[in-house]
Parts: sequence; C-alpha cells; structure tokens
Amino acid sequence: MRSLMTYIKTQRRSDNDELRRHRSDVSTCCLVVLLSCCLFFSGCGIYSFSGASIPAEAKTVSVQYFPNNAQLVNPLLSNTFTNALNDMFVNQTTLQSVMQNGDLSLEGEIVGYVTAPIAITGNQTAAMNRLTVTVNVRFTNKYDESKNFEQKFSQYQDYPSGQDLSAVQDVLVEQIVEDLCQDIFNKAVVNW
Repeated sequence: MRSLMTYIKTQRRSDNDELRRHRSDVSTCCLVVLLSCCLFFSGCGIYSFSGASIPAEAKTVSVQYFPNNAQLVNPLLSNTFTNALNDMFVNQTTLQSVMQNGDLSLEGEIVGYVTAPIAITGNQTAAMNRLTVTVNVRFTNKYDESKNFEQKFSQYQDYPSGQDLSAVQDVLVEQIVEDLCQDIFNKAVVNW
C-alpha cells in the first residue's frame, strides 16, 4: 500500500512538472508571436488605428489655406474647411502640423458652393434643396510621389425647400466639411 502511495505522489509531481513546462512553452511561444507582430507592423510604416498607411520617414503635414473661389461665397467656409482638414490629419495620425513644406502637403481651393432644387412635386415646386460643396485638392507626398494627386471632391446635404438656407447652413456645412475631409484623408493616406 505504501509503495502505491509513493508511486501516486511521484506520478503526480511528474505530471505537475510537465504541466508547468508546457505552460511555460506556450507562454514563450505567445510572447515570440506578439513581439514578431509588433516588429512587423512597426517596420511597415503603419502609424494609426484609422487605417492610415504613412511612410515611416514622414513626420509632418502642412495644410495650406483653401480660398473660396466659388460663385456663391460662404465667408466662414475657407477657415472651417482648412482647420477641419488639418485637424483630421493631426488627430488621426502621428504627424505634426507645420505651416508649410510638410512631408505630406495639401493645398487647393473651394471651387463650388451651390444650392439647387432636387425633388420636384406635382405642381412644379421643389420639395427638397441640395447644398453641394466642391473642393479642388493637390496632395504631395515627399517620400512617395506615386501617391501625389490633384482631384476635385464634392459632398452634399439635402434640406426641405421650406427652410431658408441661412437658417440651416451652419449644420449642413459642418456635415459636408466632415465628409469632404474624410474623403480627402482616405484618398491621401488610406488609399481606398
């Protein structure tokens, strides 16, 4: 009986030692995989969780003032758009904003600010109007010239024709500017 008890205790110690070695091996393997992934992604120049892929050498972004060259001028649009675009690049990447000559550079102009009827009712009156803003953007990537582009971006918001544009303009412009900035950001650094 005593030898059976001794055998069970010895076997139990052996099993516990083997279990500890196995756990240690699994932990070491997981750690190696985790470190490998970190090194891989840091070497690829991936900088943010927004999906942006920016060259590792790029440290700065410059967003020049976008003048409003549209026929219908909203006096606050240039500042609102320029600041929102700059904020998007600074907040969603590790890039630092500089006044000019950034590693990534954006410039251009607002070329369209138009309101027009879109839904005509049976008695030939508009049920809805659409405010459309168009921006021409020139993007330069100092480290990857294949990413450079010049392109027009447009976004719009609809509003009831019974409302005066001046009454809803601020809310519409805020959403349009946000959508435009996201489109430009995606084209410049997300490569969608």
